Amino acid sequence: MGEVRYTRNLFLRGICIIYLFAFLSFYIQIPGLYGNNGVLPAKAQLDLRGGNTLSQRIKQKPTLLWLAPYISLNTEYMLDVLAILGIVLSFTGFISQRFCTAPVFAGLWSLYYSLYQVGQTFMSFQWDVLLLEAGFLCTIVAPFWYPRRGKSSTPSTALTFWAVRWLLFRLMFSSGVVKLTSGCPTWWGLEALNVHFESQCIPTLLAWYAHHLPAWFLRLTTVGANVFELAIPFLFFFPNRKVRITSFYLQVFLQVNIIATGNYNFFNLLTICLSISLLDDQFFYKKKAKSSQSDFVDYFSTVVCLFVYAAVIYGTYVYYNLKITEDFTIESKIAFTKEQFDRALATVVPISIYMGLASLGFVVAEAVTYSILSVQGIGSKLLSTFTTLIYTLSIVYLFGISVVPYATLHSSHNSTVPSLLKHMYSDVDHLHLVNSYGLFRRMTGVGGRPEVIIEGSNSIDGPWREYEFLYKPGNVNNSLPFVVPHQPRLDWQMWFAALGTYHQNPWLMSLAYRLLSGQPEVLALINQAQNPFRDSPPKYIRASLYHYHYTPWSQRHSSTWWTREKIGEYFPIFSKDHPPLLEYLSKMKIIQDKPDEQSVNPSLKLILDSLRAVAGRVEASLLLWSVFTAGCAIIMSGYNRVKH
Repeated sequence: MGEVRYTRNLFLRGICIIYLFAFLSFYIQIPGLYGNNGVLPAKAQLDLRGGNTLSQRIKQKPTLLWLAPYISLNTEYMLDVLAILGIVLSFTGFISQRFCTAPVFAGLWSLYYSLYQVGQTFMSFQWDVLLLEAGFLCTIVAPFWYPRRGKSSTPSTALTFWAVRWLLFRLMFSSGVVKLTSGCPTWWGLEALNVHFESQCIPTLLAWYAHHLPAWFLRLTTVGANVFELAIPFLFFFPNRKVRITSFYLQVFLQVNIIATGNYNFFNLLTICLSISLLDDQFFYKKKAKSSQSDFVDYFSTVVCLFVYAAVIYGTYVYYNLKITEDFTIESKIAFTKEQFDRALATVVPISIYMGLASLGFVVAEAVTYSILSVQGIGSKLLSTFTTLIYTLSIVYLFGISVVPYATLHSSHNSTVPSLLKHMYSDVDHLHLVNSYGLFRRMTGVGGRPEVIIEGSNSIDGPWREYEFLYKPGNVNNSLPFVVPHQPRLDWQMWFAALGTYHQNPWLMSLAYRLLSGQPEVLALINQAQNPFRDSPPKYIRASLYHYHYTPWSQRHSSTWWTREKIGEYFPIFSKDHPPLLEYLSKMKIIQDKPDEQSVNPSLKLILDSLRAVAGRVEASLLLWSVFTAGCAIIMSGYNRVKH
């Protein structure tokens, strides 16, 4: 793998940035989502007044929130403390490499996992568990400390960094596979991107323009997405570094395009960070490395790279039946059947596991050989070899249990996975050390993107006035936002709710009750400027289902972005004192007769309230980018001081 010390350090700094965005975004939404008066109060997940010991509570639900009574805080304020600690730790790792250590990453993982434990439906996203898995890997990849004088990579550096590449492979390949194994006609018909830019959760301004690209080009782009996810990931382990570097550029290109057209919070930035594992130090220090590589080897490496990607292009031409038409457009059509793909997948899944195992074996052999032959001194040699073996056992363990969820890509391999691995995986499944992945299995919104519109009124006969959310489509004249890397979790869940019924999304009843109560913490999560009930909450509330479509290209100069049609009722009319609603919320522990579970230390409360007041004055995505910019300024000022 070559030297990867600087590359590893860049990866660790990148993960700190992702953690920073994740904790900040979560912190902003705590009162409205998880506060005592929020949509899904976190205190309903914990019984701080129970008679169990601390160890019993942690075993029941492993979260640091159980420590709240020991520092005189309630659950809501303890959520603030955990999020703020995560912000501080990740920010220090972002601005200083010396804080990118295993203990710091262990702390970050513990904090985010603690929040995830009470996150409920608002943290049921693949990028949350992806961050947990990547964050746990960082506790192995990062050193325990940084010596004052820099040194070359240790034998275990490349070994642990390899695990990041295996995670990237599983993420990308699985995401490509599930699109076809789902049998979704839009993916098989290469029509997915003709729908995606309009139907995705929170589209950006550029998504409107992407939706109106020529149909043949969108079909060709769908082919490209399939190739980037199904074929390119196998090149992550190719022995030629130029092939791997090219695959890095391709993955970054894919992720940047997704960022430009869709608001997927920190997910694509995290994927780019994982893609850094495809690089090595020579990528950043080319002049230094040139002297150690002959011109012939460099030329031969280039030829191999060109040959490999020419083969990929030819394979794409054959399997997607690409043809240039008379009007110089490109036709595309999948040239294989579902049965053929299923048979190929049954073969490819075990081959990919053996490929990963062989690659891991090579890296382990290289690390052990280096420890034995290149490390000077008997004591240092023994310590280096022992450390390498410990890291080897850790990576082999993670690789072994990752095979269990990965093998589910094809049903025929569920029974072939050794029972020992299944037991090992089930023992730690709740920790999300390894996970199964697969985004956009089926393309929704083919007949129009469904949207739930919540309306309030002071009379059961109307007039009904709509609530506007901060980011999701509502008013057809509202412009399309750019909110990356912030994730407005309420807006996201409203998108998922529109795909089902309110019976499948019981949290909506809590949201309705909070709106009927005029709860300020929840109202802060929606558009306050366009709130029709700012003076007093409505007496009645209801929701309707609409189908939204982009306006046609001919209206590109108008201020209207959407057209919509009402489909029908989503949930019926409720009032604040509606008996079935109150009974339901009591069962969900949203409404509780008992007082708050813990009195709050006045001094800590004052500090935490002051911090929240400051954060609440800035729009969420602007706050995230402001903190990031401040970190960059601190880094640059440090470089300038060193230079002078």
